Amino acid sequence: MLAGLIATPIALALLGGRQLGLAILMHDGAHGLLHPDRQLNNWLGQWPTGAATGSDLHAYRAYHLTHHKFTQQPEDPDLSLSKPFPTTRASLWRKAVRDLTGQTFFKQRSHQFAAALRGLQAILRGEAGRAEDKRDTSAGRALNLQSRSGIDAPIANIEGAKTTARTVGRFLLVQAILLAISLALWGWLPFLLWLVALATTFQLFLRIRNIAEHACTTTGSEDPFTHARTTYAGFVERATVAPYWVNFHSEHHLFMGVPCYSLPRAHALLGKGGYHAKMTIEPNYWSVLRRVTASPAA
Repeated sequence: MLAGLIATPIALALLGGRQLGLAILMHDGAHGLLHPDRQLNNWLGQWPTGAATGSDLHAYRAYHLTHHKFTQQPEDPDLSLSKPFPTTRASLWRKAVRDLTGQTFFKQRSHQFAAALRGLQAILRGEAGRAEDKRDTSAGRALNLQSRSGIDAPIANIEGAKTTARTVGRFLLVQAILLAISLALWGWLPFLLWLVALATTFQLFLRIRNIAEHACTTTGSEDPFTHARTTYAGFVERATVAPYWVNFHSEHHLFMGVPCYSLPRAHALLGKGGYHAKMTIEPNYWSVLRRVTASPAA
């Protein structure tokens, strides 16, 4: 009994970190960095990575590349995510509690599934959206598990709702496959842990990762070295909030065509060139959380 009480939180933390890792790999697929063959890259980003956590690669790509083009500028679709910081420790704690109790997951998924139902109805009716709807990135933002708005953002049009319906279909199919594998090999417990982690630790790690990337960095600057933050990560952080070298986020924004496994090398080269002094770098994620919960005068 005691062993189970100790092992369960550890298992949920590790699973949440691996789920975040899948989302990070989907993000690399949006940049075309999973495989040099575009079709294989897109399949890897759409199915084994994106579908597992409920994202659509193509909608996310259009939205996310806009974020890269206008990082921390007025046109940045993610600017509203870093704008609330700094905040109070009490506010951040309340958000963490909502994440770990499944409230964030329920809110996001209920909005996503409601949009998917509208999309499914439109598909069954053969309803088509307007031509300009196909260029709308709202579905990308709604399906963007890399942003804190996440999948609870509104779906603005029919095409977006249809995209959400297809995304939810892929998500449910992958969950059904995982459930079948779990039942065939180990029983229901591994899948239950996977699902609980998706609803709890994954949400918290996603929030912390997102905060670390842009919160309390310079807004409106023309200097690309000030747009994002690099955070050093130890073993525990790499296993949870910083998988696949995502902590080297400043380097990613400076060289977005560099695959994730080469970002530490990019960081080292920038250091040799004397650029670290221009960058926003934190020693660890606790330091980031202290910084974003400090008063503006502090």
